[in-house]
Amino acid sequence: MTGLVVCAAVLVTASAYGLLQRRRRGRVRVRGRDDGKRLGAAELGEDLGERATLVQFSSAFCAPCRATRRVLGEVAAMVPGVTHVEIDAEKNLDLVRALDILKTPTVLVLDAEGRVVRRAAGQPRKADVIAAVGEAV
Repeated sequence: MTGLVVCAAVLVTASAYGLLQRRRRGRVRVRGRDDGKRLGAAELGEDLGERATLVQFSSAFCAPCRATRRVLGEVAAMVPGVTHVEIDAEKNLDLVRALDILKTPTVLVLDAEGRVVRRAAGQPRKADVIAAVGEAV
């Protein structure tokens, strides 16, 4: 009987954790560790946008990266002064470590000066990206 109670408790705890992780995935939010971090054209390989820059870290075998590329491309086309830059995480390991990128896709929203103002791990929703760009300006 005790084993059954322990098993049920483990299942409830694991399910609650899984639901929490699912809810948080892809959300664009501020992270305390990003304060003061800046990226420029040298790190990105492209110029910053006039208003904001959407930086996507992706890898070759990442299925959600393709959908994220499409969403960020649409936002960059819709909002004037916003650019989308995609960085291969596997080829830029020093930058990945410096920015604490733990999974792909990870999206950073930079303001006009290159400061990291928002971050999303996982595939973000278009409305969240547009809202984050609005806050970066």
